[in-house]
Amino acid sequence: MKGIILAGGRGSRLSPLTTVVSKQLLPIYDKPLIYYPLSTLMLAGIREILIITTPKDQTLFEKALGSGADLGISITYAIQSEPKGLAHGILVAKDFLKEDSFAFILGDNLFYGKGLGRELHKYQNVKGAQVFGYAVSNPSEYGVATINEKGMVTHLEEKPEKSISNIAITGLYFYDSRAVRFTEALKPSKRGEIEITDLNSVYLGLGELSCTILPRGTAWLDTGSFNGLHDAATFVRITEERTGLRIGDPIDVARVQGWIT
Repeated sequence: MKGIILAGGRGSRLSPLTTVVSKQLLPIYDKPLIYYPLSTLMLAGIREILIITTPKDQTLFEKALGSGADLGISITYAIQSEPKGLAHGILVAKDFLKEDSFAFILGDNLFYGKGLGRELHKYQNVKGAQVFGYAVSNPSEYGVATINEKGMVTHLEEKPEKSISNIAITGLYFYDSRAVRFTEALKPSKRGEIEITDLNSVYLGLGELSCTILPRGTAWLDTGSFNGLHDAATFVRITEERTGLRIGDPIDVARVQGWIT
């Protein structure tokens, strides 16, 4: 299984912070934001990772992360010249993916929870698509899913004004090798983008879209706003100070995985 981190986009909601630097390189307490999704993929046992970024930011990411050799992994880079939707990143990664299954994570999402790595390891041989849900009080701000007793998604809605579900779909997805072909067949939405919800809807139509609700005690933080950046930094600071453990540290994860000493 391979991994993709989507770290493109303009970060316009975080202007003027993102006028000079990518939002995924902004600090979340004591580490750049990109460390957190990278660590999540590493916890899932993924060692071949592609980071998709913009033409102006790629050199900075390469300087920050290099080839990944010092972490016991392989990091390569690709350019998304302009934001064309989340699922468009899968098309950018086509040559990297070949015929492999993969995990796809948004570069501004932070996940933390006991046993998260063990949970994610279960999806190394995913069949169909696997998404992760999180109970929220404001579902109208997210894509949301209705799930049956078997953990299968029965309905998807994108930022509904009135929803019958409070389960938001997080920015972490696992797909089998058919995802590239399915994405190639998608048409741009009204806003001209290839939507990740449309890809998930293909798997939904096949009855192959599963959703695991992240358990209580697991944190999912979207850092795409000023409040989100502040909340994430505060969460990391408090948790690290109280537990004495590092959150989102790729070097620490690599040592735990036994990839480096």
